[in-house]
Amino acid sequence: MNNYLITVIGATAIGKTALSIQLAQHFNTEIISCDSRQFFKEMNIGTAVPSDEELAAVPHHFIQNISIFDEYNVGQFEKDALKILDTLFLKNNIVVMVGGSGLYTNAVLEGFDDFPEIDPEIRKRLNSQIENGELEILQNQLKDFDPESYQAIEIENPHRLIRALEICIGTGKPYSSFKNKNKTKRNFIPIKIGLTADREIMYNRINQRVDLMLEEGLLEEAKTLYPHKELNALQTVGYREFFDYFDGKYTLESAIEEIKKNTRRFAKRQVTWNKKDETIHWFDFKTNPSEIIPEIEKIIHLE
Repeated sequence: MNNYLITVIGATAIGKTALSIQLAQHFNTEIISCDSRQFFKEMNIGTAVPSDEELAAVPHHFIQNISIFDEYNVGQFEKDALKILDTLFLKNNIVVMVGGSGLYTNAVLEGFDDFPEIDPEIRKRLNSQIENGELEILQNQLKDFDPESYQAIEIENPHRLIRALEICIGTGKPYSSFKNKNKTKRNFIPIKIGLTADREIMYNRINQRVDLMLEEGLLEEAKTLYPHKELNALQTVGYREFFDYFDGKYTLESAIEEIKKNTRRFAKRQVTWNKKDETIHWFDFKTNPSEIIPEIEKIIHLE
């Protein structure tokens, strides 16, 4: 009997969590989370971690399982996720994975990539530019060097931006050209389910989510994390903007608008990136799961 990994894909705030839970309940299985922001125990509100009720509805893996003080990367996640999948497939030949981070989703589905060694001086120079407030300059540089990676990575995260740029500069080739060179054989068949919405609807949902996060105490959460603002885990939308507010670079109102703007930009890049994947089965975000499930079962039957 074949194993199947149903992966729910889509832009932030589109409704992936709700659908993944309903799919897991229907197939009586568990959920692998690929949202690298939700790994961390200390980050709750700003990463839209599933609620206690949602977590109780279906067993989840990789939700608040490590600390912001832990060293953790996509290569480790790939190994950990595959190990858990092997165990889950012993109980059920269907598992659900919900994708928030394209890099981490691809690591599970296709394998982690090997990159050449790069002159450390390049990273030092790029770090200096970040410290001098040249984040946007480097973002545009990556856009020119490697439009594909610009769409795929979280460019507001300086560490990920620098990682892509140092490969581009050090090799003279796009970061994306090193990815997925050797497809790793997996013991499952992926079924990708994508959720989509008109851009205006998607942006409104993002704005509403940020407003809800503020009501739930995002500002206070960011304040508790502010002493550790240099940690890699905290270089992400929803926290960096408030850290800049605490540093006096923004007014509170401006910081909130920056969070909404940067989240919308991230969602736009997610949409652009996902559109390139012709293996995704797309559904409007309002589609009832009772309409999606038969389509999944049809794919499994055909396999």
